[in-house]
Amino acid sequence: MEITGADLVVRCLAEEGVEHVFGYPGGAVLYIYDAIYKQDNFQHILVRHEQAAVHAADAYARSSQKVGVALVTSGPGVTNAVTGIATAYMDSIPMVIISGQVPTHAIGEDAFQECDTVGITRPCVKHNFLVRDIKDLAETMRRAFYIARTGRPGPVLVDIPKDITVAKTKYTPPQGEVVMRSYAPVVKGHQGQIKKAIQMLVQAERPMIYTGGGVILADASDELVRLVRMIGAPCTNTLMGLGAFPSTDRQFVGMPGMHGTYEANMAMQNCDVLLAIGARFDDRVIGNPKHFAQNPRKIIHVDIDPSSISKRVKVDVPIVGNVKDVLNELIAQYEVAAKDNTAQQKSLAAWWEQVEAWRGRNCLSYMPSDEVIKPQSVVQKLWEVTKGDAFITSDVGQHQMWAAQYYGFDKPRRWINSGGLGTMGVGLPYAMGVQMANPEATVACITGEGSIQMNIQELSTCKQYHLTPKIICLNNRYLGMVRQWQQIDYGSRYSESYMDALPDFKGLVEAYGHVAMRIEKPSDVEGALKEAFALKDRLVFMDFITDQSENVWPMVKAGKGLTEMLLGSEEL
Repeated sequence: MEITGADLVVRCLAEEGVEHVFGYPGGAVLYIYDAIYKQDNFQHILVRHEQAAVHAADAYARSSQKVGVALVTSGPGVTNAVTGIATAYMDSIPMVIISGQVPTHAIGEDAFQECDTVGITRPCVKHNFLVRDIKDLAETMRRAFYIARTGRPGPVLVDIPKDITVAKTKYTPPQGEVVMRSYAPVVKGHQGQIKKAIQMLVQAERPMIYTGGGVILADASDELVRLVRMIGAPCTNTLMGLGAFPSTDRQFVGMPGMHGTYEANMAMQNCDVLLAIGARFDDRVIGNPKHFAQNPRKIIHVDIDPSSISKRVKVDVPIVGNVKDVLNELIAQYEVAAKDNTAQQKSLAAWWEQVEAWRGRNCLSYMPSDEVIKPQSVVQKLWEVTKGDAFITSDVGQHQMWAAQYYGFDKPRRWINSGGLGTMGVGLPYAMGVQMANPEATVACITGEGSIQMNIQELSTCKQYHLTPKIICLNNRYLGMVRQWQQIDYGSRYSESYMDALPDFKGLVEAYGHVAMRIEKPSDVEGALKEAFALKDRLVFMDFITDQSENVWPMVKAGKGLTEMLLGSEEL
């Protein structure tokens, strides 16, 4: 039976088990939209901006074990989507983006709504395809999903000219697994390297376990918890790895890095063996690499991507492989090698005594107030009201860091934020994607008055599809993180960081058909949160008017070392 390219795209999506597609129609993809109209295998979510389509598909993937899917038209449709694609690429999120293209005969002719999609997106995708022959379409779609979800995950783009979507070809069902000779990710870790790692860990006197988003992407949280408890070492999760190890566990020492805890940073710097799992030693975690290298330590690095190993920090034992598989090997071998290791137990006790002394600095303490709302207290109350069991999305800035510091994540895939690219405007579309993937879950978006305005039009999408996240806006009338840096590094010259003409958020949100509150007194914070979460079938926007002068502490300034932390304004 012959079918059109558009019908073939829809069939391929159904074959992959796709249940939701986020998109926005346009001329180059109208045949695909016509095919979508005639099927009932998946639901299409009409966003109000292509950037939001990709962000929502991104969060859909982050909060589930599925590949996110977005569909955009040619030209401005795909250029609008680039920020979302780059965001997913930096955080290794499995996605397939289908973009329309002008007909094949018009490519390179500056046709209406034409752009070089493959060229534009090449630096920010795991791979991309331009389909020039209808006979290649089905295999290309299957390869796109395979590449997106295997190895180090990432976004894959398939650019489809309009004439390919109307052309006809014979449909052939998929035959077995996708095989690509040029692409074969290593899954199992090298046994010799694993044995070296075990020897180091057994002999360690001050072991430290440092994990990133790779643990969550590999669904290896259970294995991580088992190994950490077996070794008895302190554990730190990066911003992308929060929830992989329970924040309420005594062995968790908080997040490391620029706004990490004192105890996490000091332990990272002073350990004698560092086991890094699914993390990439980025600049926001270790600060200045030269400073990080000052203290001698052995480093074991587990990662699916060989290019991430020894990229910024030279490691002693590289282990390339799927995190889940490697952790299972480490567990099995450590259990045997560490039996009756009393010498290590004594050294571990002394190490924990030091870690607890660092923890005693209570670096996340802040000055409470009865006069003005402290943003940290809003996040802490949110944790209490939701019992620490909500999916939390955030935008980027001070509110993101306060969410990471004060909302304790005990489960993986509950913390959805832009880590590597630091993209403002993701919070609301992220909440949409999370709720589509987890319809019965409690979803909250922590945002700021600057970030929320970048995709606030998606309140309309939420109304259309009955999405009901609770939005917590920490409104300090500033681009808060910019203001903080300007205060610390630029002599308090607040250049263009004050928000001088903010909308009446309450009136604006109500105009979109949702519930809104404005909260100005600290005594009203808890009541407002309880009232909002009691309205389970409504989107509620809470505009918390917060302390304008509050900064995120601790802080490692750019170019400084991991332990060169500012713990408060008194150190400026």
